[in-house]
Amino acid sequence: MTPTTTPAPQPPTPSQTVGPFYGYALPFTGGGDIAPPGHPDTLTLHGRVLDGAGQPVPDAIVEAWQPAPDGSRTGAPGSLRRDPVTGAVIGRDTVTFTGFGRVPTDADGHYTLRTLPPGGVAYISLAVFARGLLHHLHTRAYLHDAGPLGDDALLAGLSPVRRATLITTSDGPRVHRFDIRLQGGDEHEETVFLDFG
Repeated sequence: MTPTTTPAPQPPTPSQTVGPFYGYALPFTGGGDIAPPGHPDTLTLHGRVLDGAGQPVPDAIVEAWQPAPDGSRTGAPGSLRRDPVTGAVIGRDTVTFTGFGRVPTDADGHYTLRTLPPGGVAYISLAVFARGLLHHLHTRAYLHDAGPLGDDALLAGLSPVRRATLITTSDGPRVHRFDIRLQGGDEHEETVFLDFG
């Protein structure tokens, strides 16, 4: 009988850069319209995705995840409905609040989400997909008018300069500006990204 040997563990396969396929396959009709049309509590979250030189990233994808206004986190189906005849994605049913949105950036790196205030938390969770990234990035957009933010453990653990990268600024009534900087530059701090590894 010959002895058996256990093969040596192999290192993980290296990550590949994200995209560029995601810009064609992931966006869907009404992806940024999370709130039902005409809902009186609708708020707008918008901004730009910028690289380390402060230049716009024109082909990024921004995903939003949040609890419903009542704090429920179960979500609801409805974002990716398909045409029963063709099978093509036709988007939201425009009635159901799903807590999920996905939008591409435009030529100026701009994105826009229309949603409802999240219940139980002061932030909207975001994921960013962009060319050159090995993995998508996670961050939070804390709503500047959501009440006192001092009790939030994440914000409390950051320096004031780093904390400011996670808090929206007012851009009008019920309009929140949140620029996402993928790298720091001479004048601006990189957005704080979260590690879920």
